[in-house]
Amino acid sequence: MAKQVRVMRMSVEQPLWRALTGYRVLTMLYAVGLFATEYDEFDRAGIAIAYYVVLCVWTLATLPRVQSAAACTKSFLAVDLAIAVTGIVLTPLVVNDHHIDSGGPTLPSIWTAGSVLAFAIKGGWRWAALASTPVAAANLIERGHPARDTVHNVILVWVASIAIGYVVEVARASERTLARALEIEAATRERERLARDIHDSVLQVLAMVQRRGAVMGGEAAELGRMAGEQEVALRTLVSGGLTSVSRVSRDAAQGAVVHVVDTVDDEPDDGPLDLRALLAPYASAKVSLVEPGAPVPLPPPAARELAAAVGAALDNVHRHAGEHARAWILVEDEPDEVIVTVRDDGPGIAEGRLAQAEGEGRLGVAQSIRGRLRDLGGSAELISPPGQGTEVELKIPKVSRGKAGQR
Repeated sequence: MAKQVRVMRMSVEQPLWRALTGYRVLTMLYAVGLFATEYDEFDRAGIAIAYYVVLCVWTLATLPRVQSAAACTKSFLAVDLAIAVTGIVLTPLVVNDHHIDSGGPTLPSIWTAGSVLAFAIKGGWRWAALASTPVAAANLIERGHPARDTVHNVILVWVASIAIGYVVEVARASERTLARALEIEAATRERERLARDIHDSVLQVLAMVQRRGAVMGGEAAELGRMAGEQEVALRTLVSGGLTSVSRVSRDAAQGAVVHVVDTVDDEPDDGPLDLRALLAPYASAKVSLVEPGAPVPLPPPAARELAAAVGAALDNVHRHAGEHARAWILVEDEPDEVIVTVRDDGPGIAEGRLAQAEGEGRLGVAQSIRGRLRDLGGSAELISPPGQGTEVELKIPKVSRGKAGQR
C-alpha cells in the first residue's frame, strides 16, 4: 500500500526570524506611542508624522522579508538600515532642545535595534558589527556630544547584536553537523537493512550452491567453487552494516527450503498482526512451535522483523547443529513485552566462535538477529553451553521504542 511521507525541515534559526517579526511590529507601535505622548516636545510635528507613516508602511509591507534568511535580501537590509539611520538624524530637526538635553528617544526609538538584529541573523556577528557602526555614528550626531546614556545605548546595541550574530553562526554550524549525523545514521541503517536482506537470501543461496556443488562434483564443483568465492566477496562488502530481512532460506538434505516472510504491498499496516500466524510456517517435523491460545498482536513492522529473526535463528540451527537436530519455538505473551525463545539440541557454540564469525563477515547472529531486535528497541540473548544446545531469547516491547517499529 502506497504511503505518503511528509518531511518537515526544522531550522534552529527560524524561531529567531519569527521573534524578529514580532519585535519589529511591537517596536513600531512603541515608537508611535512615544510620539503621541510627547507630542508637545516636537517643533516640527509634520515631519515626524511623515516619517512615522513611512516607518509603519515599511514595517508592515516588509513583514514577509523577515520570515527567513532567503527572503531577507541585502538590498532590503540596506534600505531598512537607511530608514533607521534617517530617523535618528532627523530627530534634532523635529524636536526641541529640552528633548535632546534630557536624553529623549529618537524618532525610531528601539525599532532601530530590529534593523541591526536582522543583519545579525542574516549574516552573523560580522554583519551585525557592520550595521551597528552607522547606527552608533547617527546616535552621536543626534546628541551632539558623547553623553553617558548615548554611549551606553550604543554599546548595548553593538554588543547585543554581535552576540546574537555569533549565536546564529554557532547554531547554523550545529545544524549542519546534526544534519550530517542524521544522514550518516540513515545511510548506516539502510546499509544494515540491505545487508540483512542479502544475508538471508543471496548469501544463503550461494552457501548452499557451494556445498551442493562440492558433493555433486564435476562441473557442479566448479560452480560451487565460484559461488563460494562470490559469497566471500559479498560478505566482505556487506559486513559494514545491516537491517531488515524478508527471506530466510534453509537447505535440507533433499534440497533447499525457503520460508518467506514478505511485506505485501496491499496489506494494510494500520492494524496489528498476530505473531503466531507469521511463526506458523516454521513449524515442521523437527521444529516444534509452542504458542499461546490467544492472538499475540504486534505492530506489523515489529511482527515481521521478529519473525525474520526467528527464521535466522532456525537457519543457524540447521546449518550448525546438523540435519537431525531438533528445535523448539516458545512464544510468551507478557503484559509489556513479547518473548520468543528458540532452542535446539545441537552441540552448542564453542567459546569465541561468534566473535570469530563476525570477524570473517558472517553476521547472522550479530545483524540478522541482534540487529533486528536492537532496531525494535528489544534485545537478543544467546546462551550456548558447550554440548548442551543453544538457546536464543528474543524480547521486544509491545509498544516498540526502536526505529524499525516506528517506520
